[in-house]
Amino acid sequence: MKKFFAMMLVLVLTLGCFAACTLKTDDKTPAGDANTEPTGDANTEPAGDANTEPAGEPVKGNVTVTIVVAGQFGDRSFYDSSKQGGDRLAKDYSNVTVNYIQCNNVDHDIQMRNAADKANIVVCVGWEFYNIESIAPEYPDVDFIWIDNATEAPVANVLNITYAQNEGSFLAGYIAAAMSKTGVVGAVGGEDNMTINDFIVGFKQGAAYYNEATKVEVNYTNTYDDPAKGKDCAKILHDRGADVIFQIASKAGDGVFEAAQEGNYYAIGVDSDQKYINDAVIICSMKKEVGNSIYDAIAKYLAGDKSLWGTTWVADMSNGYVGIGYGEEGSTQQIPDEVKAAVEELKAKIVSGEIKVDTTR
Repeated sequence: MKKFFAMMLVLVLTLGCFAACTLKTDDKTPAGDANTEPTGDANTEPAGDANTEPAGEPVKGNVTVTIVVAGQFGDRSFYDSSKQGGDRLAKDYSNVTVNYIQCNNVDHDIQMRNAADKANIVVCVGWEFYNIESIAPEYPDVDFIWIDNATEAPVANVLNITYAQNEGSFLAGYIAAAMSKTGVVGAVGGEDNMTINDFIVGFKQGAAYYNEATKVEVNYTNTYDDPAKGKDCAKILHDRGADVIFQIASKAGDGVFEAAQEGNYYAIGVDSDQKYINDAVIICSMKKEVGNSIYDAIAKYLAGDKSLWGTTWVADMSNGYVGIGYGEEGSTQQIPDEVKAAVEELKAKIVSGEIKVDTTR
């Protein structure tokens, strides 16, 4: 009899332990800080993989973020957008210090290492940091973000952020064709590479969607820093009949705006809403929210959620990071309301998958 009761006692304890362990597993919930949620649209929060581990505890200690740009600030588009994201982080989080390094198009690997020697998070802005795949593993305690490109294979401490610029450029192409009086539109790219051409294929497709007869002229500055080259390229395209020109050349694109002003035709900005630069000439901009994507990814990190690291996150039209900007309230509006309404309909069709936008990726 004693043996029987002993066996029953073991059975009860075993079942009790099993029940307790199951309850503990089911009770695990992500521990985020309500005050550290990204401040953008509720639909623009980076989406982690549903199978990833729940978020951990919010980061309480000091965090140093270093943003390293391949070129230099002052372009009023791509690089400056990343700085705006960093500045907002420093303002909103008392425990975050943000530093900046400008590579000026040289020594990308050296500057990446310089940043990693002192920072907790290194943000590399530009495709030029392709050696991140071999350098990041040398710094296992540092978390990296690579903006505008992705490692060939996942790296545990690297978050790749790429952008569906082809989707936004589709809308820019549609607008350009709708606003053109000559039936010819143009695009000035910074260089003939996969990322720039991803803008261009979307732009061409959008122009053809408005009117298949629309002709798209393209050339490249082969620099992102020289507005004079951008101006020369725009003049060449205008000589070919283009009366709406999309600049995809960072600071060199300032020259596109200058040429449009002098030639009395329209231009389209890139990456940031650039209409404020020349309200009378820039009719809209294809926005690629680099700064917001950096901010939101690091905000998740600070809340204890590192599920994005080791993955490639695509910031696209569906999550609000790619779209069209028409300037601030009170800006001169050249684009008719009916064209803007059509753009919103096209946006919905792209998000739903009804329209498949061409890509080089």
